[in-house]
Amino acid sequence: MDTKTKKEISPPPDQKLSLFSLTWPIFVGTILFMLLGFIDVLVLSRYDDLAASGVSTANQATVVLTIVFTVFSSAGGIIISQYLGAGKKENASRAAAVSLAAHLTAGIIVSIALIFFSDALLSFIGAKGQVFAYAQKYLSIVGGFIFIQAAEDAMTGIMRSHGITKQPMIIAFFANLLNTTLDIILVPSMGVEGVAIATVICRSIEAVVLAVLLFTKIEKISIFRFLIPFPFKEIKLFFKLGIPSALETFLYNISQLVITSIVLIYLTEPELIAKTYIQNISLLFYVFALSVGQASQIIIGHLVGAGKYEEARKKGLYAYRIALIVTLVMSVTGIILRVPIMSMFTSNQKVIDLTALIMIINLFLEFGRTTNLVIISCLRGAGDVFFPTACAIFSNWVLSVGGAYLLAVVLGMGIYGLWIAIALDECFRGVLMIFRWHGSRWQKSIIKKT
Repeated sequence: MDTKTKKEISPPPDQKLSLFSLTWPIFVGTILFMLLGFIDVLVLSRYDDLAASGVSTANQATVVLTIVFTVFSSAGGIIISQYLGAGKKENASRAAAVSLAAHLTAGIIVSIALIFFSDALLSFIGAKGQVFAYAQKYLSIVGGFIFIQAAEDAMTGIMRSHGITKQPMIIAFFANLLNTTLDIILVPSMGVEGVAIATVICRSIEAVVLAVLLFTKIEKISIFRFLIPFPFKEIKLFFKLGIPSALETFLYNISQLVITSIVLIYLTEPELIAKTYIQNISLLFYVFALSVGQASQIIIGHLVGAGKYEEARKKGLYAYRIALIVTLVMSVTGIILRVPIMSMFTSNQKVIDLTALIMIINLFLEFGRTTNLVIISCLRGAGDVFFPTACAIFSNWVLSVGGAYLLAVVLGMGIYGLWIAIALDECFRGVLMIFRWHGSRWQKSIIKKT
């Protein structure tokens, strides 16, 4: 690749470290990615409320197995960003090759697992009846192609670590447009199967376009030469940084699955439907914080790689303040516009009524979640991956799962108790993360410059 070609797509170093220039394309791209699932649920809600719940349940089940991708995507982002910040371009390319190979290998294994064990997984989380039937139909098609998602995660992560965020956003826009079109065409005649087919087609096209962009503008396909001899050193580093991050995400998602089981087993059908819709709506409340967190991890990684710790601390706190303001404004807007928003999904008045108090409780939940999304991303960018995991082990299971069962089932508070428990979990961990970032111990947790 010649230098001129690289300059055409790569932003200058100062722009790479700008929160705004990194965040807004990630924000738009993340919204578009989330809208793939959001539109699936919206279109299916016109077809059957339980079909929408079935697809939502299937996606939660898939998260259990795709958590392995987090090992490599989290570590890859940290390693590549810090190598680039330290000016070690060849090391960054080697890390990119390892990330791609690891993602594809893990993706193929997960695809095989979903093909053969999807029924057992759905049964484990408590899916039953028509919800189980719809979820199984969806996974029977989407499950075998999860490796495509793994490849997308790897390529997008590499691009973002280089400060390339606009192009993935544009690709996501057209994928979203295609998915919406296919949903509208296929769902009326095929139902859940139509949504699954649309998802696979869109992911496949998106992955091909991302690959073309990656290997023509950012890296050469020859980076795979770094895999021979086998890069034991890089693999060790990937696991050292990736496993704690993946374990944290794994524990969180498993706790959410247990909570889903509580809903499926103990709560009423209207509460199940309300949970499904509120979860999809709340994605729009915290998507900005999620995007700021991802941008901050890149920025912090570059700064820590360059040894600029105090600047990293200030930029992390600035990013957190911006994310918190936007998220709370979005959450309050959601409370005010609750009825018209919910009416887009269902005409069931009982479901709509249930969401009134849930939306208010959700305001506190988003406060904690925003803190975790941004500050934990900053800690990860610095290489501090153990502390968030240790906090998650306690908080997810004692406050979120234990609290959900106690409040929702034992005390009979139903879905309201469920939401209070999740909010307590997020807020407790958020306070711990803020104290950690204001301290200095994360500065000792970065990877060594090799």
